[in-house]
Amino acid sequence: MSGRVPPLLVLAWGNPSRGDDALGPLLAERLLAHMQDSQTTDRAEVLTDFQLQVEHALDLVGRERILFVDAALDLAEPFTVRLLQPARGGGIGSHALAPEAVLQVFQDLHHQPPPPATLLAIRASAFELGSAPSAEALADLEQAITWACRWLAGEPATEEVPA
Repeated sequence: MSGRVPPLLVLAWGNPSRGDDALGPLLAERLLAHMQDSQTTDRAEVLTDFQLQVEHALDLVGRERILFVDAALDLAEPFTVRLLQPARGGGIGSHALAPEAVLQVFQDLHHQPPPPATLLAIRASAFELGSAPSAEALADLEQAITWACRWLAGEPATEEVPA
């Protein structure tokens, strides 16, 4: 890869050893395979981590769009999608920073708005240490992957999710 930063960034987080918390990293893994198959690896970078940190604001530099991906409790649908705005404070569950806080750090550092960002939250229910993702979560993950592939292709980020 050249020194050029890919225009799209997918930043997924979660702990692969804690059941459904693995959904973000699993989606990232599948997106990477999709990108290699479709030979679009130069359009997007896919990063994973256990939690969001202040340093992730540096990964946003030079991007056109950002997709944050995480598992989420108490969702009625298989996944939800929402546009994000910079905001101070607030973590999500055990995560060090919320995606909105990462966007705020970017804005504070660069004195300009961050790139457009979207959160893809995948329905989850079990986060026990040492357990595998549940069958229900893996089924929801499949639907989220389909949506994320469309996001990579440039389709609108705020469409309604399936019922």
